[in-house]
Amino acid sequence: MISRLPLISIISIAILFLSTTVNAQTQNTFTGWSAVFFTYKLDNKFSLHFDGQARSTDKLEEVQSFIMRSGLNYHIKNNMIATIGYAYIGSNRTVMDINGWVPEHRIWEQFIFNQQFTLYNRPVSLQHRFRLEQRFMGQPTIDQNELVTDSYDFAQRLRYFTRSIFPLSETTSFTNGAFVALQNEVFVNIENSPNGKFFDQNRAYLAFGWRVNPKFDVEAGYMNQYIVGRNNNTMNNIVQLAAYVRL
Repeated sequence: MISRLPLISIISIAILFLSTTVNAQTQNTFTGWSAVFFTYKLDNKFSLHFDGQARSTDKLEEVQSFIMRSGLNYHIKNNMIATIGYAYIGSNRTVMDINGWVPEHRIWEQFIFNQQFTLYNRPVSLQHRFRLEQRFMGQPTIDQNELVTDSYDFAQRLRYFTRSIFPLSETTSFTNGAFVALQNEVFVNIENSPNGKFFDQNRAYLAFGWRVNPKFDVEAGYMNQYIVGRNNNTMNNIVQLAAYVRL
């Protein structure tokens, strides 16, 4: 039964993704994302988290947004982690032909549950992550021909993320080599929904990667981001490059 967990997860991801896209009128975009995820262990119970990301506009023309996110991890057990943190998001916006950067501040809390099991003579990892975000979203206005932020709207959002790593070579301990990563994340609004709806977006992702050593992974993959807007929906096709550092 345990060996079937990855297959069940994959099927559930596919069903969920298809259920959000069928019969939807959407516009298609093509963007590029880059990311680095960093964890630094302080002791047996605490570690630091940081991730930095940059995302492009449609057709890779320029930088659309960047994210800087930090957090303090508490390791409840070997496979359970609770985190509280802060994130800053800068978005390139245009209002009445005036261009500028608009900030969003987030306080976030999350719980991670990790599973490990063997499938086809390979050690497979499966992670479940629940994240709650308090969002303070900057509202732009024009002042002396410049785009400035004069107020913030508050909203709360809940995210569920699952990710599995499958080594491509048979091994008893996956310390280096090629792997396939499969993940999905669902976003729902629970307070003051920006798009006026409960469902916010879904991100389905498939990547090929290389574990250089137990502390460093690199990967490249394709993400399909389906965003539900207030008036229009978006299907964003993303090429992503990512690095994972564990110290």
